[in-house]
Amino acid sequence: MWNEYNNPRHIRTLNGVVELQLKIRRCQNKSCLRYKKAYRPEQEGSLALPQNEFGLDVIAYIGALRYQEHRSVPQIHAHLELKGICISQRTVTHLIDRYDELLSLWLKDHKRLKAIVANQGRVILAIDGMQPEIGHEVLWVIRDCLSGEILLAKTLLSSRNEDLVALLLEVTNTLDVPIDGVVSDGQQSIRKAVGLALPRIAHGLCHYHYLKEAIKPIYEADRYAKKELKKKVRGLRDIERSVTNETQEMATIIEDYCLAVRSSITNDGHPPRLGIWIKVTRKFDVDRAKLRTNGKKIALPPPLVNLKHLLAKGLSATASLFSPIKVAYEWVDKATNILNNKIALDAAGVKQSYQQLLTEMSQQKQKAGTLNTAIDNFIKTTNNYWSGLFHCYEIEDFPRTNNDLEHTFGLLRHHQRRCTGRKVAPSSLVIRGSVKLACAIATKLHSFTASDKRTG
Repeated sequence: MWNEYNNPRHIRTLNGVVELQLKIRRCQNKSCLRYKKAYRPEQEGSLALPQNEFGLDVIAYIGALRYQEHRSVPQIHAHLELKGICISQRTVTHLIDRYDELLSLWLKDHKRLKAIVANQGRVILAIDGMQPEIGHEVLWVIRDCLSGEILLAKTLLSSRNEDLVALLLEVTNTLDVPIDGVVSDGQQSIRKAVGLALPRIAHGLCHYHYLKEAIKPIYEADRYAKKELKKKVRGLRDIERSVTNETQEMATIIEDYCLAVRSSITNDGHPPRLGIWIKVTRKFDVDRAKLRTNGKKIALPPPLVNLKHLLAKGLSATASLFSPIKVAYEWVDKATNILNNKIALDAAGVKQSYQQLLTEMSQQKQKAGTLNTAIDNFIKTTNNYWSGLFHCYEIEDFPRTNNDLEHTFGLLRHHQRRCTGRKVAPSSLVIRGSVKLACAIATKLHSFTASDKRTG
């Protein structure tokens, strides 16, 4: 082809302004279907985007500042100006979007994904949705648990099982390896979609979501009991202020006591162990004080005596509330120990042990007193989740929970809060969430260069 004319172009890079002399070629054969069509140099796409004055190295650098250092647009703008790059804040916003689009195209490349899963020989899918704002679209993500790659991210107007079936089939038709299983929470639309799209595939249900739903009445009872205990245990501030007359060592011990009491009362989601803590730590701290006085016995200082009486009064007044909670939490602890399966039983062994626990809870639920209806809820929820609780003990590397995907959503929310300073999700997550999620995860793990984003 003939070099018909030269086209000069200026682009701004990290090293300054660069002038390119582009040789534009055209076919001179009149019988050719592409006669007189202009051909630009292929190398131009490795330096800058079409009709863009900033090089790909600047775009990659802005992406690293955004996703690795969580800088806001004004901070990125100020940083680039210090490096001598003349740019406006609006252009920084546009280049962040270009970075998202280029990286998303690279991450979603089917050849790259097929090569990754081909080395594994199989995939285990995790599916979940994130709704940035109530009433808006839901960002649905399908992720491979083995490689950690996001296989599909798409925003849908609804969570109907028909829409989720289409997403699962799109991933299934893209991959050339068998699917060993799917893990998700207990949402009914996901269950139906997996049953329709992958009828013969093991569908594991997240243990975390199961236990969270099963113990909800017990958890609420625990919160109520601790709220009542807080009403009875008042005066910690006065005890902390009264340490001025004590030695520095004893003042530190008293402050540690008060801090431990406060954290024990406000620590939700755990069995009440306040009485056990008092019995154990009292001996430990007194023994520590004895060592500091050369083995001579010393009496408890007045602040600790007051704290002991304050706690005894509070625990005595709320004993009737904590007694059934203690019984219920003992069964919950047994359930979690069985599901953790530290003794490495097979699926049949875990299922048998769990069934025995459910039988014990059903036969002895009167021990839980006022929480016997909560035990019924635990058994009912377990029966609802039963079919998906034990695949993780049958299939190698099958995760017990869907928390990795939940952490992925949390990482995106954390990044947005760091960059924007707002607690609520910005509208960009609704509009461009499928792109921003993949970019936030990938850039957190790897620094991309201009060569990774060059275009043809």
